Amino acid sequence: MSQAEAPTAPEDTGPRPRNPGSPRNPLWTLGILRSEVTTTLRRHRTYALLAVLAAVPVLIGIAVRIETGGGGSGSGGGPDGGGGPAFLTQVTNNGLFLVFAALAATLPVFLPMAVGVVAGDAIAGEANGGTLRYLLVAPAGRTRLLLAKYASVLTFCLVATFVVAASALAVGALLFPVGEVTTISGTRISFGEGLVRAALTAAVVAASLVGFAALGLFVSTLTDSGIGAMAATVGLLITVQILDSIPQLSGIHPYLFPHYWMSFADVLREPVHWEELTKNFQLQGLYAAVFGSAAWARFTAKDITA
Repeated sequence: MSQAEAPTAPEDTGPRPRNPGSPRNPLWTLGILRSEVTTTLRRHRTYALLAVLAAVPVLIGIAVRIETGGGGSGSGGGPDGGGGPAFLTQVTNNGLFLVFAALAATLPVFLPMAVGVVAGDAIAGEANGGTLRYLLVAPAGRTRLLLAKYASVLTFCLVATFVVAASALAVGALLFPVGEVTTISGTRISFGEGLVRAALTAAVVAASLVGFAALGLFVSTLTDSGIGAMAATVGLLITVQILDSIPQLSGIHPYLFPHYWMSFADVLREPVHWEELTKNFQLQGLYAAVFGSAAWARFTAKDITA
C-alpha cells in the first residue's frame, strides 16, 4: 500500500472520558484527606500529646479538690471576679466549670504548642523522612496535598480541644457536684444548656487555633527539618505571646493571633457577647488566608529532593 493510501488516525470529535484515577476525581481527593487525617491521629506522638492534654484537667481537678477539701467556695455570685472570669473559684460549686478552667489553662500554652508540633512537622517531617516525594508521585497535586495536610492539622485542633473538654467534664463530675450553671452575667441556666455552652466553648477554642495552624504549616514548608520547623513554630508562639503581654505595644496587640483567644469566656454570658468572638474569628481567618497562601506559594514552587 502506498504512502498516500496509508490510513489516517480518526479525528478527536469530543472530550475523552476522564481517568477514574485522575486527581480531579472527588473520591481521590477524599481518599487523600482521609489518609492524612488517619496518619496524623494514629502517630504515637499524637497519642502522647493528647495524653498530656488530657492530664491537665485531672491535675487541676485534684489540686482544687485537695486545696478545698471538696467544699464549696462560698461564692454565690457569678464567676466574674473583677480580673476576668475566675473559673477555678467556681469549680467546687459546679464541676462543669472545670471544663472552662481547663480550656483557659491549656489555651495559652499547651494547646497551641501541641498544634505547633503537628503543624510544623506536616511538610518538613515528610521531607526529612524522605516520604514527601513519594506522596507527590501519586496524581494528587501539590495543592491538594497541602490542603489535606492543613485539614489534618485542623482536625487535630478539634480533637485536642475536645479531649481537654471531655477529660475536664469527667473529672469535674467525679470530684465535684454538678447542676445549674451560674453565668458570668449572674443568671442561671440549666445543666443541659451548660453542657451546650461547654461544647460551644470547645469549638470556639479550636477555631481560635486556625490562624496559628496556618502559620505553622507555612513554617513547615520553609525547611526540610521536622525538628527545626517544630522549634521555629513554638518559638514564634512564645515570641508573639510575649509581645501581646507588653503594654507599650498595645497598638499592635489587636493584630496578634493570640490576642482574642480568651474571648471564649463570652460564651458563658447571658446573652452571649459576640463582639470579641467575631474579632477573634476574623483575625484567625485573616491569618489563615495570608499564611495559607504563603504556604501554597512556597510549596508549589519548592524543589522536592527528599
